Amino acid sequence: MTPGDAQPEGRARWADALLAAALFASDPDRFGGIAIRARAGPVRDRLLAFLKSRLDPARPWRRLPPGTDFERLAGGLDLEATLAAGRPVARPGLLAEADGGVLLVPMAERLPLDVVGLLAAMRDRGEVTGMRDGVTVTAPARVGLVLLDEGLGAGDGAAEQADPALLDRLAFRVDLEGLALADLAGGPAAVTPADPVEDEAAMAALCLAAARLGVASPRPVLMALAAARALGGGRCDAAGLAAAARLVLAPRATRLPEAAPAEPPPPPAPPPERPEEQTTGETRQEGEPASGQTSGPLPDLLIEAARTALPPGLLAALAAGAGMAGGGRRGAERGEARRGRPAGTRPGRPGSGRRLALVATLRAAAPWQRLRGAGDGRLAIRREDLRICRFRDRPTTLALFLVDASGSAAAERLAEAKGAVELLLADAYVTRAEVALVSFRGAGAELLLPPTRSLARARRLLAGLPGGGGTPLSAALLLGRELALRARAAGKAVQLVLLTDGRANVALDGNGGREAATAESARLARQVRAAGIPATVIDISARPRPEARDLAAALGARLVALPRGPAEAISRAVRAA
Repeated sequence: MTPGDAQPEGRARWADALLAAALFASDPDRFGGIAIRARAGPVRDRLLAFLKSRLDPARPWRRLPPGTDFERLAGGLDLEATLAAGRPVARPGLLAEADGGVLLVPMAERLPLDVVGLLAAMRDRGEVTGMRDGVTVTAPARVGLVLLDEGLGAGDGAAEQADPALLDRLAFRVDLEGLALADLAGGPAAVTPADPVEDEAAMAALCLAAARLGVASPRPVLMALAAARALGGGRCDAAGLAAAARLVLAPRATRLPEAAPAEPPPPPAPPPERPEEQTTGETRQEGEPASGQTSGPLPDLLIEAARTALPPGLLAALAAGAGMAGGGRRGAERGEARRGRPAGTRPGRPGSGRRLALVATLRAAAPWQRLRGAGDGRLAIRREDLRICRFRDRPTTLALFLVDASGSAAAERLAEAKGAVELLLADAYVTRAEVALVSFRGAGAELLLPPTRSLARARRLLAGLPGGGGTPLSAALLLGRELALRARAAGKAVQLVLLTDGRANVALDGNGGREAATAESARLARQVRAAGIPATVIDISARPRPEARDLAAALGARLVALPRGPAEAISRAVRAA
């Protein structure tokens, strides 16, 4: 089914959004949730109203208030009741209250990491556990999530987005950006019943379609199978599978699947009949796939259905090799600082790493003691009196050097890199910066200097670096991306610095060949750019070369042409970036 053939693209997207919302509302716990990417407005409100109308009225519907902390979600110690009663009093959390229903999560792209982990664990276990000061509360929590993702710059690889680990546990993702009120016509996309498909064949076709779309996680395949069964009334058919691929697999695509050939090649000549075929008496029509075969009409149908749901911006990004995996950034990557320089206090409840500001709490409660009837030397402290400490913690900056150590001029290049690293390390204590060094030559890349501020250690490790061999630029980009993402997950601000002439000639598999290695390195450079990792390319060839310029363009990086550049010039370029 390709609704885009019968109606404008905007109406087709709206019909698919309604269909996804209807499927989710039919069984929120089974499908996990739906992520709605859209700004606040009438289009999003219309979809939420439709979803709520399809939901069983007996199911709870809860909204996550902004700033809700971990303890309010999971449950634990009721501080206000404990202070009033003089003994520990436990209370259930918001997730337990929403058991069997739906939790609406506004601004999902800015959820703190502890809340993201709690929601993901709840989806995995079907229960939630809250603990504090010896009080433990465990309660069932089979809750479907509606994530409202308001990240700016939808479709941009550097835009804010909800946490990928949480999105992986939700069946549906809906993008309403660009839809107008004129597009909100009609109902959910229609799915015409077709001949049933066996579960084994349906699963094999979905797995093949997911592999061709670059969907690595097994969860979306299982969710797509569940959606196909729901659309087919408990059984799978081709139309339901196509709709499931469009709704579940297409929004997760990380590469552009190859199109099916316009005309199938002529069938090969039939092989001579074998004796075992005569004895079994089994026959198969010409062109019919054998049992368990995963190639053929059904996988191609699912791929074509998924292609119709890819928006034009994503099609261009996938064609360029950028993809969506890892693209975007979380809006609250570091969350509120738990340590560092004191920066005053604010109203809030202690817990989850937040410290009670005792003096500020007492100061807030003192003026109200007479009105609250406090006596016998006891203080009446209420929730609105609580204050927590605020801290200001600047993120650590990491300059990750990828140094080309290949060829006859390796010694000169490494000497420049050593000087630049030592100059940056000299300022490390002032700027709180760290430096790491990756050398690539021969058949691969190697982390020579892990992130450090120790100048003595750096000098020891930088001394006597070997040089020579080929230029495995792809291996360096792959290792650099992995190290940068790991550092960013730890809350560091990363800057990638490549010192190279860009002339790749060794691929990831170790084989030589300049053309294949250049194409592979360009693809990996686009992945680095899609991950939102800032980079600087320093061309250290004798003359500025087009290869370094092309590499910088693929990375979206600043290009600094420094043939025979001194260490001071390299250091200034990195500081400027």
